[in-house]
Amino acid sequence: MESSYQSIFQAIGGVGLFLLGMTIMTDGLKALAGKQIRSALMRFTKSPTSGAMTGAVSTMILQSSSATIVASVGFVAVGMMQFTESLGIIFGANIGTTITGWLVVLFGFKFKLAEIALPLIFLGMVLKLFFKGRVATVGYTVAGFSLIFVGITLMQEGMQGFEGILSLDTLPADSWIGRLQLLALGMVATLITQSSSAGVAATLTMLFSHVINFEQAAALVIGMDLGTTVTPLIATIGGSTEVKRTGLSHVIYNFFTAVGAFFLITPYLYTWDFFSTEALVENAEIALVGFHTLFNTLGVLFILPFTRYFARLIEYMLPLESARLYRLDDALPTKAPKLALIASLQALEKIFKVSLDYVDTHLDGLSNKSLALVKIEKSVDNIQEYMDEIVLNESKEKEWKQLIALFHGLNHLERLVDRCETIEKHYQVIKHSEELKRIWRACRENHEQLRALFQANNVSAAFKLSDKTTKMSVQELDQLRDEVILKIAKDEIDSYSGLEILNTIKWLKRILKHIHTFIFYYEKALVT
Repeated sequence: MESSYQSIFQAIGGVGLFLLGMTIMTDGLKALAGKQIRSALMRFTKSPTSGAMTGAVSTMILQSSSATIVASVGFVAVGMMQFTESLGIIFGANIGTTITGWLVVLFGFKFKLAEIALPLIFLGMVLKLFFKGRVATVGYTVAGFSLIFVGITLMQEGMQGFEGILSLDTLPADSWIGRLQLLALGMVATLITQSSSAGVAATLTMLFSHVINFEQAAALVIGMDLGTTVTPLIATIGGSTEVKRTGLSHVIYNFFTAVGAFFLITPYLYTWDFFSTEALVENAEIALVGFHTLFNTLGVLFILPFTRYFARLIEYMLPLESARLYRLDDALPTKAPKLALIASLQALEKIFKVSLDYVDTHLDGLSNKSLALVKIEKSVDNIQEYMDEIVLNESKEKEWKQLIALFHGLNHLERLVDRCETIEKHYQVIKHSEELKRIWRACRENHEQLRALFQANNVSAAFKLSDKTTKMSVQELDQLRDEVILKIAKDEIDSYSGLEILNTIKWLKRILKHIHTFIFYYEKALVT
């Protein structure tokens, strides 16, 4: 009995070392290639197919499907990526996770990398302790990679004492019900370890030690893949609609993949038996990893042609809140401040465009119920609260400058919206003044050009145009102001009417300056 307990503790310790090694290696790989991976996700994800390939490669490199999926969720949340494109990354990440099984089988079982793992851990820690920068990070990554195989060795040794505790007879029989029970057991194992990689490694070790057979191992692995959806789903609670859509997509996709894999077990076994019955027994671990890769790859190949329909289904199940001008993920300001800055920039652009539409529409004498001023004011308040929550490291000078520029832009946008409260009164004055109408028509044409330049992402040209035309309009308004004052002095117009015109001139100059200054700070935040 004492020996059995030692085996259990040794196997559990092996799982713990495996998880520790995976965590260290993943952290090291993120530090080495995290920025490049995030950049690649944006650069190469132009369609669901390219997204799937990018997601698979990224997950293979980072050894973390969570890191890949979280990055794609962040891009969707700030509007840098379409929800449909992000689905490809989620699909591909499932293929990328299967590389862990191949590492375990090839380096843990076949090449016995564990025999040199301890010296590699020492070498890695020497690099970590006595060097800096990328060399130290490489050492940290090597130490984590080597620790994985020390954990596998401990699991193997611990499993050898499991014959009396865990055997083919103690697990559910190989039947449809038995496989479902094992699938559920695999889900529970993933929930406990919070890592499907650890579960797959433990399953491979049990299979290698002849504690379980292939059918049981296959059902466990399917359950572990399905179990990975629970943690992301919980993480979406309280998130934006895009985040919830991503979590739901992951669950539904993995569920259908698991169903397909469940019915694929028997045909897969028949295929192996057709070529060689002994080959499956002698290479059960490779067959299992191959099965894991096969059903995830088939799942991606099947779903890719229907990605848009799948996206529509998810969007139908979780519709967006139509009352909002923009969508923000409340988790970004503290967890991913760089993405929060991008989200703020895009939200300010949307509020600016709506505010510009509000001014143009009302000064044209039209009304648009969808452009309620109270909605714009609420949006300004919300983005201010959101930007207040952004947590930046003081050493990040570039991000600080960007945040400061955003706050300046927000300040002028808020003042522009405040000026709109009296827009109806000033419209009545402009309507009865030919000179004001002429100047306003020129401004209106300028605004149409500004919209086109913003649409083309040519903010630099938009600023130059705004700078030129604003100066011209302000100069014309100043000249008109002098003419009105002269007419008041000559009693050509009564002082009350003259003062109304002067107030409208002053109001219109401020409107134009707030628009121009917002564009100035928007461009500054964009290029910082």
